[in-house]
Order: sequence, then C-alpha cells, then structure tokens
Amino acid sequence: MSTKSISANRGNSAMNVKKMSILAMFIALGYLCLFVFRFKVTFLTLDFKDVFITMAGFVYGPIAALAVALTETLLELATISDTGFWGALMNFVGSAAFAVTASLIYKFNKTFKGAVIGLVAAVFSMTAVMMPMNILITPIYAHTDAKTVVSMIPKLLLPFNLIKGMLNASIAFILYKPLSQALRATGMLPKSSASFSMNRRSLFGLLAAAAVIVASVVLIFTVFDGSSFEIVKQ
Repeated sequence: MSTKSISANRGNSAMNVKKMSILAMFIALGYLCLFVFRFKVTFLTLDFKDVFITMAGFVYGPIAALAVALTETLLELATISDTGFWGALMNFVGSAAFAVTASLIYKFNKTFKGAVIGLVAAVFSMTAVMMPMNILITPIYAHTDAKTVVSMIPKLLLPFNLIKGMLNASIAFILYKPLSQALRATGMLPKSSASFSMNRRSLFGLLAAAAVIVASVVLIFTVFDGSSFEIVKQ
C-alpha cells in the first residue's frame, strides 16, 4: 500500500470519527430536549427534538436525518415513552417527514432561500403525513375510534401539528448557522463555500423566525388553553 493510500485511509477514518461525533452530539441534544422541553397537549406531545434531527440533516444530508430520527425514536421508546410502539411509530414518521424534507431541499440548494423553502416544506410535509397517521394509529393507543379522531382534526390535530412544525422550523433556522459556524471554527466540519451568510436578508429572516416562535407560543396557550398544556413529569 502506498504512502498516499495510507494517508487517504487515515483521512477518511478521521472524517468518519468526526461525523459520528457530530451525529452523536445532535442525538444527545435532541434527547435532552425530551427532558427539558417536553410538554403534553391532551394525548399529544410537543417537543423540539426535530430541531436537532433537522440540523443533522442540514450538515450530512437526508439519510443522516433519517438515521438520527430512528435513533431518537428508539431512545425515547426505551426510556421515557408512555405510548409504546404505536406512539414511537408516530414519532418516527413525523420526525422523518419533517427533517428529511427540509434536509433534502437544502442539500440541493444550500442558500438562505433553500433553508427557508426546506423548512416551510417540512412544516407542511409533517402536518400532511400526520393527519392520516393519526386517523389510522391514534385509535389504537388512545383507545378511541377513528370517527372521534377525525372530529379532532380541525380543532386539535391540524393546528397542533402546524404549530409544532412552525416552532421546530423557526428554532432550527435560528440555531443552525451559529452552531455550524462553531463546528467549523473548531475543525469538526470543513470550511464551506455555501452562500448562506449573515447579511440584511438573513437578519430579517432571523427576526421573522423569532416572531413565529412568539406567535406560536401565544397560539398554544390561546388555541389549546393553558390548563391542558403541562410539563411532562419525569
């Protein structure tokens, strides 16, 4: 084996170690969110793990997002889930629909516009997927019938999933750039020529994302009523 081949193998090994380390970090951050920012709205759960699943996808692509979503789901199922296999399946499908959609679009358009389009598409993709999933699976673990679940769509399921999606998309938009820059500054990620840079337009985008977060929180306590929204006690 030539010296050049040995150097290439070492470089690939180091790159793989860095990749696994960063993915493990995103998994840990997403899992931590389940303890710090996990709330119940009736039988639904509002959490922010999709933020870090999506960020993993932004860094390494949609396959990485899918893998992180599956890992997060299995960790939750094995530790703190109270909805069993069916709830885990719902969590995985929702997270995968959101993160894979966003990261797939961003993979082919790594710009400010690509990030915005990807995250907006992710909100609608996740919401659209979760409607039939709720109709099919919620009756199984919530011990109700499909007709009852369908009646919940306009007042609970549809607005809940839209708000959850908007919150996760807005937080991911705000956090991704500074976190990726920090990882590049430490050498964990290679330098990038992507045009997603901080300028007047991206600053406006950050302010808009912050406004969406505020509006979503207000909607949570007005549409769903604070009395039904409580921190899950571990």
